Amino acid sequence: MSDTVLAQIAALKTKSTPELRDMWRELFDREPPVLGRRYLEDRIAFRVQELRFGGSHRALRKLDALVDQLEPRAARRRDPGRPVAGTQLRRQWQGTEHVVTVREHDFEYGGRPYRSLSAIAREIAGTRWNGWLFFGLRQNGKTR
Repeated sequence: MSDTVLAQIAALKTKSTPELRDMWRELFDREPPVLGRRYLEDRIAFRVQELRFGGSHRALRKLDALVDQLEPRAARRRDPGRPVAGTQLRRQWQGTEHVVTVREHDFEYGGRPYRSLSAIAREIAGTRWNGWLFFGLRQNGKTR
């Protein structure tokens, strides 16, 4: 891969989301989808390579298959702010300590699996809560 393509792809991490959306417009000649930053970065990186080296949907499928051999999709989707599997989250609520164990793809509370911390927080508090805030993992919109 040429240095300029590598440099362009590496620079995507330093760009703001509005800058990525502007790049999308330039590279794809259409409005960007209303999806997450990670999607924009991935598709722009692919498009930069595609324009430089050529490409197709078949090539994308082949690249995805090769990447899946090295790193399964579930591992690539992992939230970098998510605690490591095995971590125990503790929260005092109305005089009772509640303990949640982080597992690889879900959470365990009271011997039951839960897909999200918000579901556990709702179980404990009886009302809707953001699970990350309830357990003190985020504060003012930022991961601790």
